[in-house]
Amino acid sequence: METEGLLTGTVNTASGDYGSRSGSEYGGGPGSRRMSYSVSGQSCRVEGATDDEDLYIQQAVVFIEDAIQYRSINHRVDASSLRLYRWYYSRICQWGLGLTIAVVLLLAFVERPSSLSISSDPRYRSQPWEPPCGFTESFELVCLIVFTLDLAVKSYLIGWDEFRKSKWLIGYTVVITVSVIDWVLSVSMVCDEKLRVRRLLRPFFLLQNSSLMKKTLKCIKRTLPEIASVILLLALHLCLFTMIGMLLFAKTEDPKKNGEWELHFRDLPASLTSLLVLLTTANNPDVMIPAYSLNRLYSIFFVTFSVIGTYCLMNLLTAIIYNQFRGYLLMSVQTSIIRRRLGIRAAFQVLSCRGAQQAAVECVRVDAVLQVMSRVQMKSYYRAAVTTEARQCADVGYMDREQFRKIFDELDKDRIEEHPPLPQYDSPVLQRLQVVFSHYYLTILGNAMALANVMCICTILVLNSEKTTAERDNYIMESINLCFILYYLFEMCVKIFAFGWRGYLSYKNNVFDGLLTIILLALQITIYATFRIPYSHWNPSSQSVMSLWEMIRLVNMLIVFRFLRIIPDIKLMALVASTMVDLLKNLRAFGGILVVVYYVFAVFGIWLFERAIKPPPQMSVFTNDTMENITSNFSMACGTYEQLEYWPNNFDDFGATILLLYNVMVVNNWQAFMDAYSRYTTDWSKIYFVCWWLTSSVMWVNLFVALILENFIYKWDRSHSCSVTDVEKIRYQTSVQLMFREQIQEPTEEELLCQLHQHPHLHLHW
Repeated sequence: METEGLLTGTVNTASGDYGSRSGSEYGGGPGSRRMSYSVSGQSCRVEGATDDEDLYIQQAVVFIEDAIQYRSINHRVDASSLRLYRWYYSRICQWGLGLTIAVVLLLAFVERPSSLSISSDPRYRSQPWEPPCGFTESFELVCLIVFTLDLAVKSYLIGWDEFRKSKWLIGYTVVITVSVIDWVLSVSMVCDEKLRVRRLLRPFFLLQNSSLMKKTLKCIKRTLPEIASVILLLALHLCLFTMIGMLLFAKTEDPKKNGEWELHFRDLPASLTSLLVLLTTANNPDVMIPAYSLNRLYSIFFVTFSVIGTYCLMNLLTAIIYNQFRGYLLMSVQTSIIRRRLGIRAAFQVLSCRGAQQAAVECVRVDAVLQVMSRVQMKSYYRAAVTTEARQCADVGYMDREQFRKIFDELDKDRIEEHPPLPQYDSPVLQRLQVVFSHYYLTILGNAMALANVMCICTILVLNSEKTTAERDNYIMESINLCFILYYLFEMCVKIFAFGWRGYLSYKNNVFDGLLTIILLALQITIYATFRIPYSHWNPSSQSVMSLWEMIRLVNMLIVFRFLRIIPDIKLMALVASTMVDLLKNLRAFGGILVVVYYVFAVFGIWLFERAIKPPPQMSVFTNDTMENITSNFSMACGTYEQLEYWPNNFDDFGATILLLYNVMVVNNWQAFMDAYSRYTTDWSKIYFVCWWLTSSVMWVNLFVALILENFIYKWDRSHSCSVTDVEKIRYQTSVQLMFREQIQEPTEEELLCQLHQHPHLHLHW
């Protein structure tokens, strides 16, 4: 789970205002007097007691951990608070908090209306299991208690003065209070209330627990004015063409020429809706067919509308979102970098106080730095890199401020993965075999064999596409797969011989390949032991857990999946794949905000449209044979919700609502949902769907495209001069901070000292 700072207050990096007073005013410039340090009013002493020295070490450890995680250092720094602070940010505590957030969000799938049914189609849906009153409420009460403890710990660690400045913590308090009150009302009403306000507030728990989500949300808020200007232009474009359309396709005396008017331009709401959907291309060319059938020149109207709106304004909106959001995100990332530099500077300050000497230049002892690094919670390879840099100053025994800062530059570097050396063989024959089996051509041959295996499976599937599973000759496919799997086993064994166990496992593609090979081999042994192949006259499908076809189908799926092993061997493909992996790992904040948006709109959707659409009684169960009779009893216009049988897409429970919102976000046939709910409820329901389209498809998808572009460009620039082998060796630790690393301005010493002086719990004097 992503860790975060206790405060989300940011530094105004755009204007360079890091405090109301300059660094020179505080004596932070060159030649100024040395800063002294004290905790709880006790100044730094040269002959400090053992307890004081241990406290300085603890403070330095916490400050460096804050720097690694881009956390704020504005928290209490006494010994007991530091122990509580490290416990709070420990892995088990953060995972526990994350699990609590997940549980409280997932309650929506179990609460009434419950999503615990096989189908969401009201024609086939059985009565879902409804939890008894108090079941989900008990889990929710435990979660609220955990959130209350979380709030109490955060508030204590930062102090009352900082708590009053934190809007997020104040909001956290309000949300917990409202949730508890609403929970009490639910229990007192025996869970029969119509509206649960706390369901709408639950996404706040996810937002407040991630500093990057907060920054992203703030960047989105700052981008909204620029987005609103383009949306206003889109609205003007839509209204203008709506007026022109209503004039062009007005009702005439000839009913044969009123097709366009009747279907799409009957009144202002219908005209606006038709052109809005055309803006997303979901009803193209359906919307213009009635008019185009009468006169081909009418197509000019629709083509002009689409070119200006869809291809110009919508793409312009993408460009503006990318540019503006990227700029604000850069400012936010600048704040994160300042937090890292400030944490490192604070660690140096307390360590220099621990080993204070009567010298003009501040310095810290190398052994103290090594002691701190041994206690810092960080990734092992970063610890090794920082420790190695620190030991280069062991001969002198001390390092100054600049040297101390530079050793932590290792945190911003890409991790180079060094593979273990090849095993040494004494026999000349084994040495030659090792050269052959460790050659890159063996990997190429393995890829060719994997391709041949997939092609064989594809050919047999095409030949058997018209046959039932009982008519297929499964033994031919099984025999072919056996030959290839034996080769895969041979390839794995010779690679282990050439590289050794440690060398073989140091390559991720070997781990992937070897694991699938072992699974395929186990399945082959199971098939031969169960079905006695090659005795093809016996097929005991009814006597086994899985039939022969099901076993072979599973083997084929794994073989096709194994073909992904070619990705690391093609540079551009490896780059694209690693970009996708980094998006999943490092852009969780943006996915988290999408979860929040989905959650809020789903709750509103259930409130507004639950059970709004009910299929006619005669359509409860039907087959293709009875469709003709049903059609005669129930008229369904072509392309409507009913005719397309979109019944499973509804707002009757949380799970169905999430999928419906996804279908609208994709904008394929989204007008069918909007039309259906406007008919079954009111025309005002269209506002809900348009708001969701603007939020998800227009805003979020464009933001996601912008981040994919930034991530890919970063990785492309970093690996443009690398070979395939180099790309595999370098593990790019791509994060939002690293993507903008080259464009970030480093804070000056005066700015850092100014921030340190404003620390609410460190008493610094000049």
